[in-house]
Amino acid sequence: MAPRLLPLLLLLLLAGPPAVRPAPPTCYSRMLSLSREITGDFQSLQAMEPLEPCVRYLPRLYLDIHNYCVLAKLRDFVASPQCWRVAPVDTLKDKVRKLYTIMNSFCRRDLVFLSDDCSALEYPVPAVTVLPGRQG
Repeated sequence: MAPRLLPLLLLLLLAGPPAVRPAPPTCYSRMLSLSREITGDFQSLQAMEPLEPCVRYLPRLYLDIHNYCVLAKLRDFVASPQCWRVAPVDTLKDKVRKLYTIMNSFCRRDLVFLSDDCSALEYPVPAVTVLPGRQG
């Protein structure tokens, strides 16, 4: 019986390991990636030559999910009356609404707020964060 199993075992070894599926995103990773996507979309919207003048009057949208004020910022952006029925803005507001729902409902227990500086959300967040004492 062993001689018959040898070719099968050899075939399995040559085929390699079975395909591994990546782990599903965690609540935290989903919030982080969606907040970065929203911030990038907002910056792109502001950088384009606006087809609609209302884009200039939208609330600023630079997100940091570690700042407690981000929830109010998301709510304010969705509720802003500027740019009703402007497709790129509606798409952005849908993403903002989705992030707010994720943060306020599904992932509420995963949130850790490190700041409550609301004015920090008025300007772009630096792309690289250096931990204190870990420079160089």
